Amino acid sequence: MGNTELTLEYYNKNADAYVQSTKNADMGVSLSKFLSYIPKGGKILDLGCGSGRDSKIFKDRGFQVVAVDGSSELCKKAGKFIGQKVICSTFEKYTPVEQFDGIWANASLLHLNETDMKNVITKLTSWLKFSGCWFIAIKCEDFEGIKNDRFYKSMTKETFITFMKQFKNLEIDEIITTDDKLGRGNSWINAFVLKKTR
Repeated sequence: MGNTELTLEYYNKNADAYVQSTKNADMGVSLSKFLSYIPKGGKILDLGCGSGRDSKIFKDRGFQVVAVDGSSELCKKAGKFIGQKVICSTFEKYTPVEQFDGIWANASLLHLNETDMKNVITKLTSWLKFSGCWFIAIKCEDFEGIKNDRFYKSMTKETFITFMKQFKNLEIDEIITTDDKLGRGNSWINAFVLKKTR
């Protein structure tokens, strides 16, 4: 079984528990900062929407939302919570049909290995409007492998900055390091990355 299949199997089997454990996580600081980059009523791609928590906040605040997740069980639950269809697709296979003002990738890209992460960022950046914002949250540690029945690729702040330098049309505007919202002891890189206008 590949890394993606293993990770999706975990989320499909544990969808109820995952929703319960994450639905009240407070992303307020990062979420508010992300939305400061997005024009009023703008379109946001929630890449790896999980429970649908953040998508619902975006929608309730008047933004247009496209929610995507690879777990069929999470898609069902998130769709009911958000009140709209959630696209069930792996990030590698997902191809948008419209452009976005922002892409919210909260604790989702970290389930890809470095090559797949690079390919997904490259592909989806072509669907991001100029001056649009990527939000990328990734665990702040040097790790790649299986942990708790899921694949993770985590980076230190320094390795993340080096990784992002390969995307010539993207630049990091700010990085905020935060504690884990679920009390698991991890720290997180919260990066706000802008698409250059030239």
